Amino acid sequence: MDILLSHGYFLGRDAAERKVMKPYPPLGLLHLAADLERQGFQVGVYDSTFGSPADFARRLERSGAPVVGLYANLTTRRGVLELMRICRGRGVRVVLGGPEPANYPRQYLERGADVIVVGEGELTLRELLPRMIEGDPDGWHDLQGICHRPAGGEVVTTPSRPFVQDLDILPWPRREAIDLERYLETWRRHHGYSAVSLITSRGCPYTCTWCSHAVYGYSHRSRSPGNVADEVEFIRERYRPDRLWYADDVFALNRRWFFEYAAELERRRLRVPFETISREDRLDDEVIRRLAEMGCRRLWIGAESGSQRILDAMQRRTDAERVVEMVQLLQRHRIEAGLFVMLGYEGEERTDLEKTIDFLARAAPDAYLTTVSYPIRGTPYHDAVDGRIRPSRPWEESSDRDLAVAGRHSARYYRSAQRWMAGEVARRTGRGGWWGRSKAVVNSRLGEWGMKLAAARVWR
Repeated sequence: MDILLSHGYFLGRDAAERKVMKPYPPLGLLHLAADLERQGFQVGVYDSTFGSPADFARRLERSGAPVVGLYANLTTRRGVLELMRICRGRGVRVVLGGPEPANYPRQYLERGADVIVVGEGELTLRELLPRMIEGDPDGWHDLQGICHRPAGGEVVTTPSRPFVQDLDILPWPRREAIDLERYLETWRRHHGYSAVSLITSRGCPYTCTWCSHAVYGYSHRSRSPGNVADEVEFIRERYRPDRLWYADDVFALNRRWFFEYAAELERRRLRVPFETISREDRLDDEVIRRLAEMGCRRLWIGAESGSQRILDAMQRRTDAERVVEMVQLLQRHRIEAGLFVMLGYEGEERTDLEKTIDFLARAAPDAYLTTVSYPIRGTPYHDAVDGRIRPSRPWEESSDRDLAVAGRHSARYYRSAQRWMAGEVARRTGRGGWWGRSKAVVNSRLGEWGMKLAAARVWR
């Protein structure tokens, strides 16, 4: 075996995800595995989702691979560092990819990574892997799109590699390399249906200040409608899922592509229920009507805030009032509407939180998820607050989610704010009957009380 690919995410260690139980396979790794195999390399994949570091060590030992490729994002830092230590203890070379190593190249290289791939991995790995197998530590300087430390010196970042423009030339993900049935069974057991994920495009051209573009930049490239339809047809015949998850950053971003794809599915009489995420400015009655005809069961919108002032500060380029309209339009077409909401962005005040509560109560989505903003390294938001960022734990034991910003309210404040928001929205929408409304009032008052106590201790 030439390379063993893994990703360092362990479901058994993620208490929050174990409550949700909606795991998806590592699509990026499976795309890489398929491409490297097409180039003639012998590739193994260790899917850590249902595994453990000890299992990885045993798989590595059996594989005899001289190189391990690890994908890392901000949620998998600790796991990836642990797998790196296992590799170094066995004299195995390590190449890293994903947004996290691109944002922290010095830290990962100092802790044992040999090289970091910046941007898309396929074309770079085709050139890099033979040199890593040969073991020449100084033979990488002429490759585009990498970070490394020649002879342990300063970190060197080579010029960026151009993106793959025609995504159809890349193979579909090698799903057979992992136990996909375990994912399907997990979904069936916890949610009553199974799901398989795929992507139709790469990248996002929007400029939201808190969003990382470390891998695809601000590009957006789509596969051809026929190529995607072929994969959907294959997935349906091979795995027979109850639902698809289109894992694009923004589905239906390109209006012309979307309608061509919908027509291609219709021509083939190919209708598989699905869930995906988009933006309010990509939606209208015609698009939503077509989504319903295609089988869309739920669509998530990144609403982020009900305060237009905060949306503008985020450079979100969306309209809060129009989100309300699109939620109601989705529901009229019998598509469940989900919203993502972010609290604590720079400059947010209580009046902005009140506007978000009013916004959610009027929109009345079928579901909404809240998170507290955090400064991801390499983003404009991080740059804006850089001088006020305070790590709460050592780098190896934390992630960008744990970064505190001086002058902002505490984590306790935002936990209470989330409780207040949930209570107020439930109270105003009147869901859950008499008991639900009574519980909502209690949560609202306790949350507001907690905010007042926490605000008295705001860290500055």
